[in-house]
Amino acid sequence: MTVRAGSKAGADGAAAAASAVTATSSAMATGQDPGYGPGQGQGHTPAPRRWQRFSPLVRLGRFAVYLGSVAAIVWSLRTIEVIPEFLYDAPEQTADLFRRMWPFDWPYWEEAIRAALIETFHIATLGTVLALMMAIPLSFLAARNFTRHVGLNWLAQFIFVSSRSVNSLIWALLFVAIFGPGALAGVLSIAFRSIGFIGKLFCEALEEAHPGPIEALTAAGAPRSLVLAKGYWPQVEPAFWSLALLRWDINIRESAVLGLVGAGGIGVALDAALNNLYWDQVGLILAVIFAVVIVTEVVTSWLRARVI
Repeated sequence: MTVRAGSKAGADGAAAAASAVTATSSAMATGQDPGYGPGQGQGHTPAPRRWQRFSPLVRLGRFAVYLGSVAAIVWSLRTIEVIPEFLYDAPEQTADLFRRMWPFDWPYWEEAIRAALIETFHIATLGTVLALMMAIPLSFLAARNFTRHVGLNWLAQFIFVSSRSVNSLIWALLFVAIFGPGALAGVLSIAFRSIGFIGKLFCEALEEAHPGPIEALTAAGAPRSLVLAKGYWPQVEPAFWSLALLRWDINIRESAVLGLVGAGGIGVALDAALNNLYWDQVGLILAVIFAVVIVTEVVTSWLRARVI
C-alpha cells in the first residue's frame, strides 16, 4: 500500500510539472509574464517597446540639412533676381526661336560648316594626343607604387589638380591671348584641360595593378623598362585605351564651343551666325553638332567593345 501511494503521488507530481511547463510555454507565446499570476506580487506585464527608425540626434541632423537646403534655394532665387515677366512669355519666345531656325540654310554647309567641322575634329584629336603624351609620364610620377618619392608624387598630383580646376573655355581665353585666335589655341586648351582627367585616372589604374608579376620580374633581375612593359602595361592597357577613347569623345564636344572665344572649330561659325541673328544657320550648326555627338558616342562605344 505504501509503494502504491508513493507511485501515485509521483505520477501526480509529474503531471503537475508538465502542466506548468505547458502553461509557461503558452504564456511566453502570447507575450505574458510566465510563472506569476495576478495577486502574487512577483511579476507584471512588460510595457510595449516603441521602434524608432532614427535616433533623436540623427533626426535633428536631418532637419538641419533640410532647413539649410531650403534656405540655400531661397537665397539663390533672391540672388539671381528672377524676373517674372520674362518667365511668362518664355514658352512663346522659345517656340518663335525654333520657328526661325527652320528651314535650315543648307548652302551654309558648304560655305563654312564643313571646313569648320573638320577643324573641330583635328583640334580634338591632336589635343587628346598631346594630353596623352604629357599625362602618362606624370601618371607614373604620381603612382606611389611606381615612384617612391613623396615630393614627385605631390608635384604630379598638383599638376593634375591645376589642370582640372580650370575650364576649357578659360584655357582657350588664355591661349588666345598668348597665341592669337585660331586652332592652335584650341588644341592647347584641349590638351591642358585633359591632362588632369587622363593623368588622375591612369595613376589610379597603376596603383591598382597587382604586385605579383611586378615583384616576380624584379626578383628575377629584370630591368626597369622590362618591368614596365611586362609587369605594369598588360594590367593597365585596358584602362589606357578606355581613357583615350572617352577623353577624345569629350574633347570633340568641348572643341565644338571653343570657337565662341576665338579658339577655332565649328564654334567660330556658330558665333558668327549668332552675332548676325542668322537663325537658320544657327539651327543647322546645332543640328550638326548634335549629330556629331551621337556618331562619336556610337563609334567610341564600338571601339571600346573591340579593343578592350
